[in-house]
Amino acid sequence: MTRVLDPTPPAGAPRPPSGSAARPGDKRSRLLRRRPAGLGAVPVPPAAPILPLWLAVLAAVGAGITLDAGFPDKNLWPLTLLGVGIVLVALVGRSWGGALLVGLVGGATFWGVHIIWLTLYLGLVPWLGLTLFEAVYFALGAILIALVYRRADRVWPGRWGRLGLVPIVIAGLWTLREGINAIFPYGGFSWARVAMSQSDSPFTSLIAWVGMAGLSFLLVWLVAFTVQLCREGRWATDALSRPARVLAAVTAAVALLAVPAWSAPTSGTSRIGGVQGDSDAGLFAVHERGDILNDHVSASRFLEGQNPDLVVWPENGSDIDPTTNSLAAGTLDAVSRELGDVPLVVGTIQVRGDKVYNTSLLWQDGQATDHYDKRHPVPFAEWMPNRAFFRSLAPELVDLVTRDYEFGTTDLTFDIEGLRAGISICFDITDDAVMRAMSDEGAQVVLAQTNNADFGQTDENLQQLAIARLRAVEFGRSVVNISTVGTSAIIGPDGQNITTIPAYEAGAMIADVPLATVATPAAVLGFQLEWLVGGLGLAGLVVALWAGRRRA
Repeated sequence: MTRVLDPTPPAGAPRPPSGSAARPGDKRSRLLRRRPAGLGAVPVPPAAPILPLWLAVLAAVGAGITLDAGFPDKNLWPLTLLGVGIVLVALVGRSWGGALLVGLVGGATFWGVHIIWLTLYLGLVPWLGLTLFEAVYFALGAILIALVYRRADRVWPGRWGRLGLVPIVIAGLWTLREGINAIFPYGGFSWARVAMSQSDSPFTSLIAWVGMAGLSFLLVWLVAFTVQLCREGRWATDALSRPARVLAAVTAAVALLAVPAWSAPTSGTSRIGGVQGDSDAGLFAVHERGDILNDHVSASRFLEGQNPDLVVWPENGSDIDPTTNSLAAGTLDAVSRELGDVPLVVGTIQVRGDKVYNTSLLWQDGQATDHYDKRHPVPFAEWMPNRAFFRSLAPELVDLVTRDYEFGTTDLTFDIEGLRAGISICFDITDDAVMRAMSDEGAQVVLAQTNNADFGQTDENLQQLAIARLRAVEFGRSVVNISTVGTSAIIGPDGQNITTIPAYEAGAMIADVPLATVATPAAVLGFQLEWLVGGLGLAGLVVALWAGRRRA
């Protein structure tokens, strides 16, 4: 005889108060969670916010400031991880509207502080515009993360499911947002990724194995795993004890730190000099034509008698194109002879027909024997996208960008008397695709030319130098980071400074620079790892939305 379960309580039995819900820790809640769906199971409700909205918004402000403090010049790298944690806690249980608000506030605070150097010469409007644009990106990523947190407990009700999958999905979505931001729109703004705060941290060596995106993923995963461990305390049925949660978090961090550093094998050295002219080379600088060239000629004299194999000048190191001006050509010839007929790598601006290029020249034997055109001109600084539209909004600012530099299509390396040198001009160092292509071309050393004169005594040049240091480790190549005003440094494949020139001092540096030919795992993996972790984030989001709705 079949027995039918009647959910109606017998007459006289006590009834729960109207609208009441079982507490997560009581026996009734445990039974309801374990009861099969066909027996009238009560679905797991969406995750409740840890913080009320007003406190989450305040936390987002603190998170933005804390995130920035991990980057140079403060360089307190653990604070970036703390800032990520605060953001994640503020997003737990949020609706999409609440997540949008938290993301906008946190993103605007972080970017507003982080790129304040834009205001030095360009004023408030460009800084505010870029800050708000990046804040929208940050907010969109925050919405996706909040949606996963809100539904994860329905989709993965088991403790190990939550601990194993939720942090991976969260880290994947964070990394995906950073990756899209780095390429879209207008070539993207690949700056201020979580990994870029770790140039002096114990986690730096991981970048040789997993690349820039992979390092961001691992660090955000570590933070998300720790947050999820803390959240497990609210599940009375299968909660981990506090010591067990602490031990798990510490074990995860130690596991990442225990990964051995890439050995960065080298083969031989090249004696390379770098020249910093301390030139007034900013966008609005007033100087005579040829002054920047003369500044670098003077600073090159510090290398006399040092027997360099190669000398590198920075981006815009010659404000006169020596391929069209005989006086500038003769000047470079004289410098080369004084230093022992040494090849020079010199930054300049070239006009070819009706097109303008930010160019690096290989000058030897009285002529330019090779050239590289910058692959990644900076939008709104070196070229103006949708000029007519943006000019209708801010004509005076748009008119400051008087010429649009072309995107370079040349190869990324120079063959300098048998030395294969990769060439990077300023923002190129932030572009993953450019750096990987350079490695594929067999670069043994990276010559990173830049002009930071537009940013004065701000931390912009230190942030860029930190990125150069991470690239050295990521690709196992020495990097000669040479600027018009500093900070200039020769960095070994292990990320350590070999020699430097202080900022805003004219001078030169020289060292026997280790050369390398073996590709790191990060260079071999290329974008595959970034696509993988981003795909895991998207897949987890889809599962959370679909399965969570069905279970609801």
